[in-house]
Amino acid sequence: MKRVVRGLYAVTPDMADTAALVSKVTAALDGGAALIQYRNKTADERLKREQAARLHELCGRYGVPLVVNDSAALAALTGAPGLHLGRDDGNVAAARGAVGADALIGVSCYDDLDRARSALDEGADYVAFGAAFPSRVKPGAVRASRELFAEARRRYAAPIVAIGGITLDNAQSLLDCGVDALAVISAVFDAPDITRAARSFTDLFTHSV
Repeated sequence: MKRVVRGLYAVTPDMADTAALVSKVTAALDGGAALIQYRNKTADERLKREQAARLHELCGRYGVPLVVNDSAALAALTGAPGLHLGRDDGNVAAARGAVGADALIGVSCYDDLDRARSALDEGADYVAFGAAFPSRVKPGAVRASRELFAEARRRYAAPIVAIGGITLDNAQSLLDCGVDALAVISAVFDAPDITRAARSFTDLFTHSV
């Protein structure tokens, strides 16, 4: 059964300390995060397996899907219910064969509406665009304008995710364009109070019509 893609989509920071990572993700879940993406660009394969397994178990207790970034093999190995594919991570059909028909699969589309159309035609469950704003995590990332998000909303019925430089100060402008979920790293996980920051993002959806 596919999960609903709406709300705060918290994306993990690169961390070598698994216990600290679990603590941060727990705080985000306590604040109402609707999805968690495990993303660690610096870990080796052993650490990725350890961290993904721990987060999958944690998210399961909250009834929140864990989405594994980049690796269909890691998602399949850990039993995570979700997978997110970037430009160089293969196509949706091949990934679906690895993670199963019921897995939640999303695709990064950057600033490319045609890529989104292709991903959806291949069976993606949601498409993500960004960077929506200048991003400290990816300072050189291409930018996706608010006009692009609005056009994506007009074209596609599938959930639309925004990522890149999103803060509480600029998030509402994306929701006004019809974005379904906000993928956030720094504004949640670098906050002094992660639970409070996550709850503030979650409240935007509660109050959004």
